[in-house]
Amino acid sequence: SATRPRPRRVLVPFPHLYNRDSGGAVGNVSRALCLRRGSGAPAPSPGATVFALSSGQGRCGVAVIRASGPASGDALRILTAPRALPAARTASLRLLSDPRSGEPLDRALVLWFPGPRSFTGEDCVEFHVHGGPAVVSGVLQALGSVPGLRPAEAGEFTRRAFAHGKLNLTEVEGLADLIHAETEAQRRQALRQLDGELGQLCRSWAGTLTKALAHVEAYIDFGEDDNLEEGVLEQADVEVRELEVALGAHLRDARRGQRLRSGAHVVVTGPPNAGKSSLVNLLSRKPVSIVSPEPGTTRDVLETAVDLAGFPVLLSDTAGLREGAGPVEQEGVRRPGRGGLEQADIIVAMLDASDLASPSSRDFLDTVVATVGARSPREGGQRLVLVLNKSDLLPAEGPRPGPGLPPSLLLSCLTGDGLHGLLEALRKELAAVCGDPSTGSPLLTRERHRHHLKACLDALGHYKQSKDLALAAEALRVARGHLTCLTGGGGTEEVLDIIFRDFCVGK
Repeated sequence: SATRPRPRRVLVPFPHLYNRDSGGAVGNVSRALCLRRGSGAPAPSPGATVFALSSGQGRCGVAVIRASGPASGDALRILTAPRALPAARTASLRLLSDPRSGEPLDRALVLWFPGPRSFTGEDCVEFHVHGGPAVVSGVLQALGSVPGLRPAEAGEFTRRAFAHGKLNLTEVEGLADLIHAETEAQRRQALRQLDGELGQLCRSWAGTLTKALAHVEAYIDFGEDDNLEEGVLEQADVEVRELEVALGAHLRDARRGQRLRSGAHVVVTGPPNAGKSSLVNLLSRKPVSIVSPEPGTTRDVLETAVDLAGFPVLLSDTAGLREGAGPVEQEGVRRPGRGGLEQADIIVAMLDASDLASPSSRDFLDTVVATVGARSPREGGQRLVLVLNKSDLLPAEGPRPGPGLPPSLLLSCLTGDGLHGLLEALRKELAAVCGDPSTGSPLLTRERHRHHLKACLDALGHYKQSKDLALAAEALRVARGHLTCLTGGGGTEEVLDIIFRDFCVGK
């Protein structure tokens, strides 16, 4: 870096780093980087007060209706007249009445949250009413009659929290994931992101780039006066190299966070009558597949979403791999087929423990198990769990392992013996595929995260290659801008639309 010539104070951008991609998700970094504007929900405005049912639809013991905006306090006064506003953040029992007819609607708990100490940062009110459809409908209609109030759009409350700085963009995404979480692992990961761990990490990286940029700028402005400490540029280079290593480690995560959000793909395969369908039914705890002693009962790919050891899984039951099948069964074998197994994250290979010496078992071991087992998961290969089913048919001394039989687990789908060991093995494999949300660094859960980290890494590459300090400084600005956009929005309506459309009305 010391060999870079001191430039005139003219900054030339990298055009290819600024151009919008085909999806419109990058935006122009030379513009304001993180404008919080535009989405499917109307942009928050000073005169807009919105309301919606925030709890689930249908009959329930208690339903929560929320309003946010400058007229929230007036709405509370009107529905509870002649009572005054309750103490802030204190539940109060009030009679709600229709402001048009004066007819009582319900006796409810109300809470008043004056801004900015509220979820949205605006004045907010919550009505905890009885959850009958007539009560909820009556209160919503009464709120609709109050001047200045309108029904909220999907995600509008969270959008207002984002606009008022209550949540950054990664925290918004964490909240959406928490609402949609179906397994313990998804809940843990979403809660970590909602708590701001990913945002804090990105801010730390952005702070590193800010410091490096300050060093470069100081050298540009004051280097000729020899008033700077020695090694200023070298220190900036060291910080950039360390950041490159950290970004590269997060990008080489095998997309674990994204698999955790969408679910890992687990395929159960093996020769006919090995017990594949029985295992799928056992793991899914429902009759997904037909079980029959007749070979070739499963003739198509059957898939079901399950919670497996706390992880989200798409579980696939496949047709048995054998020769001499009819045309329908051959099509069922072809669809997942030996090539289709490459789409799986984890392959559960099943064999009949009492029939390991049969031609179908040996062929399966030689063609599928050996091939999958030879590929390392670190090099893009699938993870393999070999299961020897029908252990209840074995003699007391157990199976006679053939030559070269890989490590395996004994299981009886009939009695359930060995199921606990299989679930523990699958839990470890799923933790490796999806990541452990309880430990380690925050996971990248969306393609948007990966895009900005890759773009940041590319800009740092331009920094290292640049022989001109002005261009090097501009590269640091671009890199820092991508980290800022990751937590603060991309400055484009398209990005925010994608994020906030995951929310229901009332959130």
